[in-house]
Amino acid sequence: MPAAVGLPSTLVTSLHRTRRSTVRAALVADGIDALLVTDLINVRYLTGFTGSNAALLLVAADDEEPEQAHGHTERTTDEADPRTRFCTDGRYTLQSQEQVPDLPRLIARPCDVALLRGAPAGSVGFEARSLPVAAYDVLAAVARERPRPVSLRTTLDVVEAARVIKDPTEIDALSRACQVADQALADLIAAGGLRPGRTERAVGLELDQRMRELGAQDPAFETIVAAGPHSAIPHHRPTTAVLQRGDFVKLDFGAEVDCYHSDMTRTFVLGEPQAWQREIYDLVHAAQAAGRAACVIGASGDAVDAASRGVIEDAGYGPQFAHGLGHGVGLQIHEAPALARGAASIMASDMCVTVEPGVYLPGRGGVRIEDSGVIRPDGYHVLTQTSKDLGVL
Repeated sequence: MPAAVGLPSTLVTSLHRTRRSTVRAALVADGIDALLVTDLINVRYLTGFTGSNAALLLVAADDEEPEQAHGHTERTTDEADPRTRFCTDGRYTLQSQEQVPDLPRLIARPCDVALLRGAPAGSVGFEARSLPVAAYDVLAAVARERPRPVSLRTTLDVVEAARVIKDPTEIDALSRACQVADQALADLIAAGGLRPGRTERAVGLELDQRMRELGAQDPAFETIVAAGPHSAIPHHRPTTAVLQRGDFVKLDFGAEVDCYHSDMTRTFVLGEPQAWQREIYDLVHAAQAAGRAACVIGASGDAVDAASRGVIEDAGYGPQFAHGLGHGVGLQIHEAPALARGAASIMASDMCVTVEPGVYLPGRGGVRIEDSGVIRPDGYHVLTQTSKDLGVL
């Protein structure tokens, strides 16, 4: 993760150290002596490193440090966190010096094996959701061969649980990602980019390019442009289908800024809307407002979903809303918490989530309205500012 705009590197380093402390507290609570972090998104969250190969070993106890491991170890001039060891390969020696200045850096391959060899005796947790079985088998063999015994412990979502609550630098990055998406859409419309005769694919490519020109590293995900009957497909992929007068056009897109992802959906009509189009648009608009209002501290993901879904069900369109209401956004476009039927997650301050109900009528068209926002003590603060009124183009 690049240093946040306007923040000195020392402050960014301090933020990563705070995040690692939060994870260490969870390890202590679970009775785990160390954690081997192999999910690159989690490595990025805990260190700021943006390369394609790395791992991290976090030791929980205050009086323990990783042992010397095989490979070239680079020491820092002010080693702020000796209980953490970072590993990458030789391609990233210079990059890791810049992005991970406060940790001892081991240059070796494979990273997970090198770090496990240097782990202190005791229990070492591994990230079961991201570690392939073949990689686990290698680690298990290394653990058995060590002179000082290590027991591998399955862990689930230790780092992800910390990532659910966003710190101010993360919310700032998400806000800027939303601003880029908002402006790109406004510029696209102002330039006449949403008009009959264009293809879905051409609209998507132009929207992606506009986001890049406004500072996005990349689109947050593959941009959805769904026109006419295609708008009834929740995750339609753009084709050479031509936009036609009278069509619903659904745009689901976002920008990646400083590794953080925005997510927004808006639905437009090309020309004067028909009565059925106004009906389902107004219904989804009301359901989305109900979902936003229900996004309060202490509410469950299931309850937030029910508040929005109930509006659609009461109007007789329940079967036409077949997906969950929303999800967390951050370093990944889809992350915890879930806003969906049966979701037990509890909303808390500084969670960043989407609210995105939809109604989809096969063969005719569909509407989805989606915002990204942050939960605050006084409710849900929308980060995506594009109007949610029906856009008639």
